[in-house]
Amino acid sequence: MVGISPKHYADAYRLVSLKDLLLRGSSVTDGLYDAGYGSSSRLYEKSTTQIGMTPTTYRKRGAGIRIGYASAECQLGHVLLASTERGIRTISIGDDKQVLEESLFQEFSAAQISPGNDPTLAKWLAEILERLSGKGPNIHLPLDIRATALQRMVWEELQRIPVGETATYGEAARNLRRPGFTRAVARACATNPAAIAIPCHRVVRSDGGLGGYKWG
Repeated sequence: MVGISPKHYADAYRLVSLKDLLLRGSSVTDGLYDAGYGSSSRLYEKSTTQIGMTPTTYRKRGAGIRIGYASAECQLGHVLLASTERGIRTISIGDDKQVLEESLFQEFSAAQISPGNDPTLAKWLAEILERLSGKGPNIHLPLDIRATALQRMVWEELQRIPVGETATYGEAARNLRRPGFTRAVARACATNPAAIAIPCHRVVRSDGGLGGYKWG
């Protein structure tokens, strides 16, 4: 019914419960047991991939996390790329550079955010710009993003769509062996945090038309 295994569903539900408890002021120790984790090791082995940070950092709303960002003009207006030391946290596209920056600061309000001068960040941005101009290979950039099990499954399927080709929402669902999950695929596309790197632009309606691109 939900498109994932009972184990993945239970893992995702535990994580949602933990995040809610932490944001309501619970300690990490109390929160992990109240949410249903059997031990701290079970929690920490998955937390950085599922939350994008440790539980303690999440409790502080990203405090202590350093995020560097860079932006540039592109064929679609402006593109902004933000990353942590673990990888790319967000890639967004819009008409106004300032609006993109404000959105970044709002999403990670407690993090230390500053323009990045890291050569790696500049390299990643250059690769995104090449892709936006129709050049370069199919990119697989390191991502540091939060995702549910279902979102991650859909986003990985989108990355398998070849450059220059498209798939419908229904085709993507069938490729995942979830033919009834067309709407779930659409929701995952709408919540994609990393434009271009996760190519939700390659998914179209069954009539070939655009389904409504997240970035306008």
